[in-house]
Amino acid sequence: MKRVLYSIILLATVLAVAGAEAAWEEEWERVLAAAKREGTVAITGPGGTEARDVLTQPFTKKYGISVEFFGGSGRVLAPRVLTERRAQRFLWDIYVGGSTTALTNLIPAGAFDPLDPTFILPEVKDPKSWRGGAMEILEGRRLFIMTPSQRATIYVNPNMVQIEELKSYKDLLDPKWKGKIVLDDPRKSGPGMATFVFLFLHPELGLDYIRAIARQEPVILKDYRQEVNFVAQGRYPILLGGWNVPAEDLIKKGLPVAIVNPGQLREGSDLSAATGALAVYNKAPHPNAAKVYINWLLSKEGQTMFAQVMNYISARVDVPTDHSPWRVPKPGAIRSYTPEAMAVKSKLLPELEQVFGR
Repeated sequence: MKRVLYSIILLATVLAVAGAEAAWEEEWERVLAAAKREGTVAITGPGGTEARDVLTQPFTKKYGISVEFFGGSGRVLAPRVLTERRAQRFLWDIYVGGSTTALTNLIPAGAFDPLDPTFILPEVKDPKSWRGGAMEILEGRRLFIMTPSQRATIYVNPNMVQIEELKSYKDLLDPKWKGKIVLDDPRKSGPGMATFVFLFLHPELGLDYIRAIARQEPVILKDYRQEVNFVAQGRYPILLGGWNVPAEDLIKKGLPVAIVNPGQLREGSDLSAATGALAVYNKAPHPNAAKVYINWLLSKEGQTMFAQVMNYISARVDVPTDHSPWRVPKPGAIRSYTPEAMAVKSKLLPELEQVFGR
């Protein structure tokens, strides 16, 4: 009797698994066929040719679906998208970009739908595929953190700064650096703001440190490439709060720019999504193509390409990290991409405006 019961249970399990496989495969084929009829997926993404290429070319090659791509910083993207939506022009399917722009501009405007209905492939839906045993999706399941990575915060001209001498953020308070530091504007969304949220939250730094940095009379800029170009040109030896992509572009070209490994800094750095947050716009013009794209981007194949090109660490556990091992998330690191971190801005922004001006 026990053998019969065991056989029945085993058969039922096999049939259930087979049914589940058939169900997702049928859904995938249906969505893929509809996506090919739509023919296009429209994405807003990070600036830079490498980001554009990795987010467009491999997908089109694999599925034959073209990608309309608008790349730019959140400071450019958010006003454009929100202006379009106010005019009832819903042009975009997928958002790939910074968490700050999403959390402070696009989500409050109601621009995104929950992501779960877009997930189809088992390798995407399986919790074991992801760090911590789950997908990290914020704000009503509307913002997925694809690339939680330790963030570079300090960039230098190695001809002007002995990198090994920088052991703490407090070393930037040395009088010799007065008037010689560039900041990415911490009053606007972007890496500068993320850096100052981290500095504010760190128990060994905080508001006193921010005020001390202000007394160093830094030059505040709003253009990521100009900031790092100034360092490469030797106009300023140090950049605090810059973006890694333009810095790494110049490093590849052999120009004098170096990233200070946050592992050598006593206080470390924050854990950031960088420009690796994912969302799906509501009222998307190509909903099926958007589903196919999201499943491709979150697959091992898509994440491996995106992480390596962008020099990020994927949240997938099966994606290699040897391209940038120092970016692998550290346990207990301050996360500057969460809604809780964003809420700190309401306390921090008036202080930043007081010390740096409006």
